[in-house]
Amino acid sequence: MKQQRVGKGTRKKALHLLMGFALAGLVAGCGGTQGETGKSGDAVVGDVIKIGANLELSGPVASYGQSIAEGIDLAVENLNKSGGINGKKLEVIKVDNKSDAAEATNAAIKLTSQDKVAAIIGAATSGNTVAQTQVTTNNKTVLLTPTGTSMNITLKADGSVNDYMFRTCFIDPFQGRVAANFAAGELKVKSAAIFADSASEYAKGLAASFKETFTKAGGTIVAQEAYVAKDTDFRATLTRIKSLNPDSIFIPGYYEEVGLIVKQARELGITIPLIGADGWDSPKLVDLAGAAALNNTYIANHYSSEDPDKMIQDFVQAFKGKYSGKAPDGFSALGYDSVYLLADSIKRAGSTDGSKIKDALAQTKDLLLVTGKITLDKQHNPIKTATVLEYKDGKQTFRTKVNP
Repeated sequence: MKQQRVGKGTRKKALHLLMGFALAGLVAGCGGTQGETGKSGDAVVGDVIKIGANLELSGPVASYGQSIAEGIDLAVENLNKSGGINGKKLEVIKVDNKSDAAEATNAAIKLTSQDKVAAIIGAATSGNTVAQTQVTTNNKTVLLTPTGTSMNITLKADGSVNDYMFRTCFIDPFQGRVAANFAAGELKVKSAAIFADSASEYAKGLAASFKETFTKAGGTIVAQEAYVAKDTDFRATLTRIKSLNPDSIFIPGYYEEVGLIVKQARELGITIPLIGADGWDSPKLVDLAGAAALNNTYIANHYSSEDPDKMIQDFVQAFKGKYSGKAPDGFSALGYDSVYLLADSIKRAGSTDGSKIKDALAQTKDLLLVTGKITLDKQHNPIKTATVLEYKDGKQTFRTKVNP
């Protein structure tokens, strides 16, 4: 996407607001980083620290990667204007993984072996993040996913921790619990159907968590149906779900399919609440579903641009100043926060050595960011709040916050 600029006065004012809350403690530290040669091909070249961004900039879920990239660019711009990390500027090398796991692996190889970045931010989806694990681990390069929510990003099959894998977002089980508790407690629904992508670890994890939490709250799951990514006609399954008369439908999935599911559900006369998670969070969802069809739908998400919290509103204004009035979605906010989370770790490590960044990142405690105050647990997952959003005439509106 093109990045248009606004007048210097407006932009300066917006950025000044943002600096007060986001940059304290991250910049202008004492001394340089350790063990750096300054030669081309190193993580540090002169006064520049290189980090990678392995993102879905094209392909089926390009909206996610593009939003993250915008958040990253704003954060890097602000960080560098305030002195950088320990006096060094940050440079981001972006690689398009084309929304494909094999391409994500190739991008990780390029960033670690050719560009020799200090760390990598990305990918947006869990599958494309997991695809990088072996490469980043072998190269002892920290990978920080802004939005990959699957448990198997930071955990191996045996339950042990992937040392170099971290995330900025909360995990699928927490999202599923938030959605289920909101359905049972706030919407007062007694029954639900689940309609999930059968091949997606993201969707399966959310479905399992929602089912467990909803049934514990006294709710009944009347059906558990499946679709496959890239399907376009969901009418037969939706008709079957409608015949069971559930009070709600939980649809964990990505916006491409979800938009069509919502549209077709409403066309079939299904007016009950439809509930989802952060995979819905894309401007393209409204294009696919239609604004009216999205009424009476709710999602668990990482933040809301309408949250009155001052830190959030300062960020929103700075983002709008850079991107011609466009409001930042959750993916933009998490991309932004990922830069500051990584910068904080590099500063505390005093080095761009991967093992030292890893250790510093794992020790993150009470770091105040746009999407919440972050403390990383022993499994490299943030302990932070979630937000519930409601769609009204195609617009996301802030509903409530939920503590972990």
